[in-house]
Formats: sequence, structure tokens, C-alpha cells
Amino acid sequence: MTSPQTAGRAVEPTSWAPLAVVLIGGFIAFLDFFIANVAIPSIQSDLDASAPETQLVMVGYGAALCVGLITGGRMGDLFGPRRMFVIGLAFFTAASAACGFAPSIWFLIVARVVQGLSSAMLTPQVLAVVSHVYTGEARGRAFSAYGLMLGLSGLCGQLIGGMLIALDVAGLDWRTVFLINIPIGLVILALTRRIVPHIRTGAGAKLDLPGAALAIVSLAAVVLPLLEGWEQGWPLWAWLSLIAAVPLFVLFLTHQRRLAARNAAPLIDPGLFRERGFTVGVTAYFVYFMSMGSFFLLFAIYMQEGRGWDPLPSGLLFTTMSAGFFGSSFLAGKFAARIGNQVIALGAGLVAVGYGMVGLIVARIGTDGTAGWGAPGLLVAGFGMGLVAAPLPAAALAGIDPKHASSASGVLSTAMEGGAALGVSLVGVVFFGTLSDSPALDDYPKAFYLSIAVIVAFPVIVTLLVQALPKPASSVAGERQGQGKEASAVEQPVRKTDRQYASER
Repeated sequence: MTSPQTAGRAVEPTSWAPLAVVLIGGFIAFLDFFIANVAIPSIQSDLDASAPETQLVMVGYGAALCVGLITGGRMGDLFGPRRMFVIGLAFFTAASAACGFAPSIWFLIVARVVQGLSSAMLTPQVLAVVSHVYTGEARGRAFSAYGLMLGLSGLCGQLIGGMLIALDVAGLDWRTVFLINIPIGLVILALTRRIVPHIRTGAGAKLDLPGAALAIVSLAAVVLPLLEGWEQGWPLWAWLSLIAAVPLFVLFLTHQRRLAARNAAPLIDPGLFRERGFTVGVTAYFVYFMSMGSFFLLFAIYMQEGRGWDPLPSGLLFTTMSAGFFGSSFLAGKFAARIGNQVIALGAGLVAVGYGMVGLIVARIGTDGTAGWGAPGLLVAGFGMGLVAAPLPAAALAGIDPKHASSASGVLSTAMEGGAALGVSLVGVVFFGTLSDSPALDDYPKAFYLSIAVIVAFPVIVTLLVQALPKPASSVAGERQGQGKEASAVEQPVRKTDRQYASER
């Protein structure tokens, strides 16, 4: 499984150790976006913070992560995914310690921003290592493991956070949700240099600093108003920021094309988007996470504010969704072998059905019934998520040259975070717009139901987008040869050579 582009410590052909190491590092980085949700009330009380200040604890991490992913991905291409993984994880661990021992709310906010930027350096390297180290069937299994990690980080975030706060280890209360990262981060740092191979990439190339600055500013102009605008009632600055983002993105794209035309080193190679699978896959990923991010937040708000549940019981209800996700993750490969990329459409369709079931049941039982009746819908939605989690990123990255693996992963992760931010913003407008200024408990089911109606539309759109994905190369070859053998949808892709990329320019 070792790529010819890897060097340093040898890795056994059957070793899954490199995958395990980078997945754990990626897990704690993704988990930190969700785990802090349940700590917000305790943080506000302990640090005597205002509601807008505690909101910045979440927004600071999410915004920093989103705006830094493209640059972090490109740095992995230039300086090596293992090196950037180590640097990102080291800063992430140090920032987690700063969060855990924060003496004031603004110290915590700054530490969370640093944590988000560190995560932006770290997370794109996970898929990059997978793309370089594993091939063929092993690469498909590695993608499945990545999808499982990503889904569980979101599904288990509230549960783990609620458990840590309920345990109140050493009287640390909310601080444990950050301090738990320290021992895990130190162990993974020690193992990375011993187990994950060094990968030679774009040695000698320089980071496109003007492009990085334009990408960060452009993304910030979109992400910040999406995360904060709906909370503040869409003030003027939010609209001006969104308007300014359009010329900023045009300037960024123009700059990237000019660099590519001169055979320089752009932050994002425009050739990536000439791959139909990548363009369609990134779009589908963006829309898919519009539903996932908004549902998680909406359900948490509804259960705690509309039902009065504590964080831990609310998180425990998510175990139903986790069970469905975990079970279908092991079946996704078999389904993909039979129906190819249509496994993604099937999964997205089940997600829509599951969300619809939850919305209908909640609207039916009102505030007098037991919200636990929504568990079957959560189970169906979780099962659908497991069928999407691995095949969708695999389909998006199938035709990408390994030397662009980190950049492509950065774009994919940006689509994920940006989609979640946009979904939260749109659904927040519907949910809070339906509630009165002083809502009664009876108002919440209607707001929840209407919001679910919006969320259901997103996975339905994904099922349509999947139809534009190219067939896996192995499936096409099998059809031409008239073989009846099943071809995996996540097998080793056809990769372009450097000469092919250059000729396209």
C-alpha cells in the first residue's frame, strides 16, 4: 500500500497504522467543532460572558477553520502532508490547553480562533495521506474509515461533551471538553513520526501568498455573515460583506488562472475543476452538509429549548442516529460494488426520509408527547448518512493527481464547512423567524416542522447531483469487457499525469 512517493520509515503493505494515526488526529479536530456546543451555558456562567461573546466561542473556531482550509491544503501539497499534520496537531494541542485554562471569555475566544486555524492545517492532510499511502481496494477501505470518522465526530460530539460535563472531572466542568485533547494530541504527535511515512511533494515550489490572502479574505466575507448574520437579525454589515465577497472571489479566480497560465504554483490548480467528478462531488458535498450541519444544530436547540432536556439526555438521543450510521458504514462498500455512485443517491434519499419522519412525528405529538418517538426517523437518517459518508468524497477525489491531494482535500473540506454554515444560516432564519420574541413551548413544534421541510430539500438535491457524477473507471472497464464481476465505486482512480495537466493549461 505504500506509494512510490513516500519515503522515510517503511510501512508494511498490510499496515493500517498510518490510517489509524491520522484518523484519530482528524477526529479530535472535527469533534471540537461539535463538542463545545453543550459547554456554552457553563462557559457563559463561569466566565460571566454575554450571549454574543459565547457565540463567538463557536463562530471563532468555525470561521477560522473554514477560511484556512484551502491554504492549509496547499501547504500540505508544498511541504508534505505529514509535516503539516504534525505542525497543525502541535498547535491544535497547545491551543486546546489554552482553551481549557482560559481565565476570561476573550482569552478563550482568541484560543478558539488559533484552534480553528490549527485544525485547518491538520484536517486536509488526513485525506492526502490516504491518497498517497493506500491504493486499490485498500484505498476504498481507507475512505470508508475516513467517512466513519467524520460522521461519528459530528454524531458523538454532543454525547461526549455532555458526558464530560456531567462527570465534572476534578471540578473542571466545561474545561474538560478542551483539556481532553492534550493527552490524545501528545500521543498522536509521538506516533506520527514513527508510523506515518514522509511523502515527497512539491519541493521547491513557493506558497502563493497573494492568493492565500485573497482566499482567506474572500471566504471570511462569506462565512462571517453566514455564521453571525442570522443571530444579529441580518445587520447592514452582513449584507455589505456578502456583496463584497463577489468581486473578491472574481479577483482570486483571475489570479489563480494567471499563475496557472505561467506554469507557476497557484493556491488551487484550475485543472482540478476541469474534472467533472471533482466539481460535481464538491457541489454535492456542499449541499449535503447544508442539511447535516443545520439539522444537528436545529435538533439540539429544539430538544433543549423547546423540550427542556439537559445536554446529556439530548446527546443520548443522537445515539440512535449513530447506530444507524455505524451499521450502514460497513455496508456502503458492498452497496457501492453493486450500484456504483448510486449508493450516494440512495443514502441521501434515506437521509431526507429520516429527517421527514422526525419532523412529522414532532409536529404530530406536539409538546405533550415524548420526543423519543423521533428515534426511528433518526435511525433511518443515520443509516442514510453512513451510505454517503465514504463514497461521496471518494467520488469527488477519484480523478485527482496525488500531488494535488491536499489542495483538493482542502477545497472539499471548505465545501463541507461552508455548506454547514450556509445551512445553519438559512434554517436559522426559518426557525427563529417562525418563533415570536417570547415563544411559548407550543410554538416550537411548528417552527421545527417548517425548518425540517427546508432541510429535507438539501439531500433531495444531492440525489439529483449524483446523476452527473462520472461512472467509476473500474465499472466502465467491467461493462466494456462484459464481465459480471462487481466493481468497487471507491477503487483506485485513473489519475492524470503531470504532462496531461500541463497540456490542459
